[in-house]
Amino acid sequence: MRGAARSAPPGPALLGGRAREEAAMADEIAKAQVARPGGDTIFGKIIRKEIPAKIIFEDDRAVSQKALPRETNVDVFQTPCTCGREPETRTHSCSVFTDTSEVCLAFHDISPQAPTHFLVIPKKHIAQISVAEDDDESLLGHLMIVGKKCAADLGLNRGYRMVVNEGADGGQSVYHVHLHVLGGRQMHWPPG
Repeated sequence: MRGAARSAPPGPALLGGRAREEAAMADEIAKAQVARPGGDTIFGKIIRKEIPAKIIFEDDRAVSQKALPRETNVDVFQTPCTCGREPETRTHSCSVFTDTSEVCLAFHDISPQAPTHFLVIPKKHIAQISVAEDDDESLLGHLMIVGKKCAADLGLNRGYRMVVNEGADGGQSVYHVHLHVLGGRQMHWPPG
């Protein structure tokens, strides 16, 4: 058609199924390629409670996660959370579990890649696994134990995947070590 106006390709929200997944993956890859270590991160702000979040478990006070779906509104620390993304594009509140040892936090990922997708982060700032010290061994192992406990609390009894991204090629987009825990669907191999 001569002189016909061309429309722009549809954005990720208008794409269907596999095309949407591929567009989202390309977006995550782009973020990882421009992210750099150094400075404060959104996770540091969550740890210091500068960014309120929906707390599910803290110290010796707990509310059963099984009784509260992720989207339940609670009057304790609720706010839009960006989890490393642009604030104007993300409005989901994070649910935060605070480990009793005051060593780490777990909260739902703002851009879930599975029906259940949460992050476990150390309160101590460690930018990347590659710069972790030998003294961090028990802390890093503790993240997995907390991830296991949260996964059980969230009903992931059929299995789940734990992932740590390292550096730009590994897909790390926030330079504060974090363990992804994904479940609620069949995981595939190889992962991306």
